[in-house]
Amino acid sequence: MISLQNLLTDIRACRECTDLPLGPRPVLVADARARILVIGQAPGTKVHASGVPWSDASGLRLRQWLGVDDATFYDPAQFAIVPMGFCYPGKGKSGDLPPRAACSALWHPQLLPLLPNIELVLAIGQYAQAFYLGNARQADLTTTVRAWRDYAPRTFVLPHPSPRNQLWLKRNPWFEEEVVPALQGRVAHVLTNGCLVGSNISCQK
Repeated sequence: MISLQNLLTDIRACRECTDLPLGPRPVLVADARARILVIGQAPGTKVHASGVPWSDASGLRLRQWLGVDDATFYDPAQFAIVPMGFCYPGKGKSGDLPPRAACSALWHPQLLPLLPNIELVLAIGQYAQAFYLGNARQADLTTTVRAWRDYAPRTFVLPHPSPRNQLWLKRNPWFEEEVVPALQGRVAHVLTNGCLVGSNISCQK
């Protein structure tokens, strides 16, 4: 089996999608020690420019949801950050285009077996949920997120934290009232490798 470092070298050198509007620039973080896996959509223009995943307004809100600071989030021994598409896909009529399906099909099956210590998977947005939940996914994103207990504690299903989703958050206040506290408890449990008083998520891995 290829080593993780060799695979990451191959991914970062990937030029499968030569027609990308800003050109290929795969952005991801993966370390065999990581215990939490963040699976988002694809880099935006700010992340493409910086090469740092979630270094934008969406990332700020995501870290607030998780209850972690920047240093913790960007510690590769704690968080692996593996989007569905590693490169910026371009702009569509109502936001960024979907991640290229060929990217996850090519790289995810090779990459995930090399992350043996993952205890918590964050499936953010409909594309991650469709890929990783399969038939266990509900009819739409809102219904899937409402059924979050069906996937916890191993997996938490989340809406995308983009500012574009502000209306969804206003229409679904139960998410920040109910899901976010449970998510923060689970994240803290995984990071400290111990049970937290007040967490409503089982301490069983």
